[in-house]
Amino acid sequence: MKIGIFEFAIDRSVDPAIVAKRTEELGFASYWVPEHPIIPIQTTSPYPASEDGIIPDEYGRILDPFVALARASAVTSTIELGTGICLIPERNPLMLAKEVATLDKLSGGRFILGIGAGWLREETEIMGGDFDHRWGQTKDGVLAMKELWTQDEAEYHGKFYDFPAVRSFPKPVRKPHPPVYMGGSSKYVFKRVVEWGDGWMPVLSPFEDIKAGRQRLNEMAEQAGRDPKSIQVLAFGFPGKYRTRQELAALQDAGVDHVTIWMQECDNGEAAALAELDALAKEALA
Repeated sequence: MKIGIFEFAIDRSVDPAIVAKRTEELGFASYWVPEHPIIPIQTTSPYPASEDGIIPDEYGRILDPFVALARASAVTSTIELGTGICLIPERNPLMLAKEVATLDKLSGGRFILGIGAGWLREETEIMGGDFDHRWGQTKDGVLAMKELWTQDEAEYHGKFYDFPAVRSFPKPVRKPHPPVYMGGSSKYVFKRVVEWGDGWMPVLSPFEDIKAGRQRLNEMAEQAGRDPKSIQVLAFGFPGKYRTRQELAALQDAGVDHVTIWMQECDNGEAAALAELDALAKEALA
């Protein structure tokens, strides 16, 4: 099972290049960053990860993930680089396809596109997304990008995106394209993953739910004529989760292929961040 590091990279965090370089040196398999391009001042959408629903200030300070990962790619050579997650309805697929392909090419085929549809209605709508139909828009965006990544002359005619034949280069190094891992825990997530995804990213899910989800994915993949091994499960962890060897072993037994550990010291200075990485490596990679 692969073990990676997630840095909640904001304007006062340690430089992603520094964190990613140490992450690779210590033997971790991947490095991940988040995305929120804006946070509206006035919102009615509750923050789903807190009891009071208040959006933390840090969410308005997040770095652009592709710039952050480009810095990380320049100082590393083996670790995979991922978005955790990229908000597809808030991005134009023609531009995003080029960003993804460029990063994958320059990193030597190391990019993973972790995606989501978003939970903050006001942000989605300001950025041009259709919040009420955001998963349909997400599917349309991903299918459009797959055409751009795999065809020399690509066109797409969907509900949300429609464009004539165009040329879009570079093409990704990883074939047929970088893997698309889907966040979410709704009842539809497994259907979506089997139909047009490459992996499932459960967040804060109990071991039992992940194990049941892995089994459900296997069953649905076989029913669809797809090899279950072509679908990865990545457990996306928060602070305090998935750190001990016992927890990691339980995740592997639950069918997890890849797990991320969320750093807690990334905005407390370089020394603290690097010390945390060293401690995590001793615990999780021993």
